[in-house]
Amino acid sequence: MKAKLFADRHFPIGNIDRRIYGSFLEHLGRAVYGGIYDPEHPTADDMGFRADVLELVRKLRVPVVRYPGGNFVSGYNWEDGTGPKENRPRRMEQAWSAIETNQVGIDEFQEWARRAGTEVMMAVNLGTRGVEDARNLVEYCNFPGGTKYSDLRRANGFEKPFGIKYWCLGNEMDGPWQIGHKTAREYGRLAAEAGKVMKWTDPSIQLVACGSSNTGMPTFGSWEETVLEETYDVADFLSLHSYYGNPDNNTEEFLACSKDMDDFISTVASICDVVKSRLHSDKTMMLSFDEWNVWFHSGEQDKKIEKWTVAPPQLEDVYNFEDALVVGCLLITLLRHADRVKMACLAQLVNVIAPIMTETGGRSWAQTIFYPFLDASLHGNGVSLRTAVECGSYQAGKYGETSYLESIAVANEQAREIVVFAVNRSLTEEMELEIQVTGYGDLEKLSHRVLFCEDLKAVNTADAPDTVAPGELPLAEATVLPKHSWNVIRYRY
Repeated sequence: MKAKLFADRHFPIGNIDRRIYGSFLEHLGRAVYGGIYDPEHPTADDMGFRADVLELVRKLRVPVVRYPGGNFVSGYNWEDGTGPKENRPRRMEQAWSAIETNQVGIDEFQEWARRAGTEVMMAVNLGTRGVEDARNLVEYCNFPGGTKYSDLRRANGFEKPFGIKYWCLGNEMDGPWQIGHKTAREYGRLAAEAGKVMKWTDPSIQLVACGSSNTGMPTFGSWEETVLEETYDVADFLSLHSYYGNPDNNTEEFLACSKDMDDFISTVASICDVVKSRLHSDKTMMLSFDEWNVWFHSGEQDKKIEKWTVAPPQLEDVYNFEDALVVGCLLITLLRHADRVKMACLAQLVNVIAPIMTETGGRSWAQTIFYPFLDASLHGNGVSLRTAVECGSYQAGKYGETSYLESIAVANEQAREIVVFAVNRSLTEEMELEIQVTGYGDLEKLSHRVLFCEDLKAVNTADAPDTVAPGELPLAEATVLPKHSWNVIRYRY
C-alpha cells in the first residue's frame, strides 16, 4: 500500500499547548492508595510516595494532573484531606462505593505534584457543596496569609501558597450518576457564581466549566449552550469527556473511533462560537478535553468487587497493543485541534484506566498505552500543521469510510525538527508513506520510532513488562509503516 502526506509551513493549525499532555488522578480504586502513595513500599519517600511511580510519571513529562475527581469530587469535603492525619475522618465514598481514609488530600497532593514535575488542576465540589466552599478552597491554596483559610494552611505546615492555577468547576454535572446532579441552568448559575468569587479570591486562576459527559447524553448540545450562556464571562475553558472501547472485538471499527473524537471537538467548538456571537463577546472559548482514554476491559471484573473497602482494585483495565494504536489515533486528533484544545487529561495516570500499573507494595510497569503518550509528550511540541493525505480507505462499521492512515505533522522551531506521527490502521499491509513537508528547506531524516507487535491482543505485565515496547527502524530513503503500527518520524531542517 502507498500513501502520501502533504504539509506546508504556511498552513498551520495552531500552537500546541503542552497542557494537552495532562493526566488525571482521582480518589478511585488504587490510583492514590497503592498507586502514587504506598508508605510501606520499599521505594516510599518521606511522605509515603512511591519513587518508582514518580520516575515513570516524570518520564511522561505530564504538565498538569487533574485532582481529586472525577465523580469523587461531587461528594468530597476538601477539609477532610488537610491537617494532622490522625485527625482525618474515614468517609463512605458514595461515587465509587468505597471507604475513603483521607490520608492523602490537597496538602499531600500538591507536594506530590511538585516532586513529579507537574502542576495541579484542582476540581471543586459543586455537587453537595457550592460557592462558599469553592472560595474557601482557593483561599486555602493560593492566598499568602492573614486570613482564616490561608492561616489554616500555614498552621498545617505550608507557609507558602500552593499557587494552583487551573480549577474545574465541578465534574460531569449533566450525569444522573453524579452526586448533586443538576440541570444545565442550575449548574450554569452555580458555576458562574462560584467562579466569580474564586477569581475574586485569586484573579490569576483559570477555570474550566463542565460540558457534556459524552456525546451520547440526551442533553448534548443544549447543555453546552445553556452552560455557556451562564458562564461565558467567567470560564476560560469548556470541558469534554469521552471514552472508547472494543467490547465486540471489531478491531477495524475500534481503530476508527478517533473520528468520533474529531467530530465531538468540532461540534463543541462550533457551539462555543455560536454563543460567542450571541453574547457579542470578543473572547474565544477554549476547550479542555480533560477525560479521554480507552475504557472497557474492567467492566465485568468490577461487578465482583466488594463494596465499602479501602482502595479496591477498580477500573484496572489491562491494555493490549490495539489499545495503544487507538490512543495514538486519539493523540493525533488532539494535535489536529491544537487551535482550540488547550488542555487535555489522559484518564487516568496510575492503576485506574492508566498507562502505569503497580502492585501494592510491589512492582510497577508501563502499559502499552504508555508509549504513544510518551512519544507525543516528548516530540509533539511546537506548531501543528494542516495535512492533506492521499491514502486508501476501508469501511469501519459505525464510523463509515476511514483512511488507513491517521497522521499529523508538527513543526518544532526551537529544535528545528519536523515530526510526523502516523498510525497505519491496516491489519494486513505495510504502508510506504511519502512525506512532503514544504517551506522548511531540505529535510534530513533523523529517526523512525515504531510501536509494533504481531499480536494485537498482547499486553505488558509485571512479569513481562516489555512484551509491547517501541523500537527504532533503520533509516532508509523510503518510509515504510508496518501493518497496524504507531510511528514517529523525525526530520531536521
